[in-house]
Amino acid sequence: MVETFETSGVRGFLHRPESPNGDAVVLTHGAGSSANAPLLMALAGTFAGAGYLVLRYDLPFRYAATKGPLNAAAQARDREGVARAIEAVRTMARGKIIAGGHSYGGRQTAMAAAEDPGMAAGLLLLSYPLHPPDKPQQLRTTFFPQLRTPALFVHGTRDPFGTLEELREALRMVPAKTGLFAVEKAGHDLKAAGRMGEAILQRMVFFVG
Repeated sequence: MVETFETSGVRGFLHRPESPNGDAVVLTHGAGSSANAPLLMALAGTFAGAGYLVLRYDLPFRYAATKGPLNAAAQARDREGVARAIEAVRTMARGKIIAGGHSYGGRQTAMAAAEDPGMAAGLLLLSYPLHPPDKPQQLRTTFFPQLRTPALFVHGTRDPFGTLEELREALRMVPAKTGLFAVEKAGHDLKAAGRMGEAILQRMVFFVG
């Protein structure tokens, strides 16, 4: 069952499983998308079918009174939104919480976890934007050495925001347990990953337990 969810500054959609396993997954979107992104909807359906309570939610920038570039202040507000979404789900799930997101949403989720290692039991990072396209020197990895939450990275082999080789090298900086799930011939949108929910779920369970 899917229902509209809005409370404590968090809005999105809640997928309630028919047979709950006690664990939960919170998923958010990229900079140009929303909680209704096809990838999030597909994965949420798969995870809920496996017993997970799933919240796919909008980051604060989606409903900010003023629009503009996602500067440092806006990104900090989005990380606060990540924390609020996790806390909201924590009141409904007695087990582990896995926090994830696509592209910008995954980056802010990972940064929030680096700031608060106890925030989630694991991370699911879809198309992590390692650097801007054609600018491999502008790495977005300064917080990687502080990341102590197990993290599964799902990445397309044709993603212009970072090659698999670049990502593998960057993950050497992360002290936590990490894994890389490659999606062949997929770009940054990871369209194919929506059909690979079961495989992603199995890897996610392996990492988080």
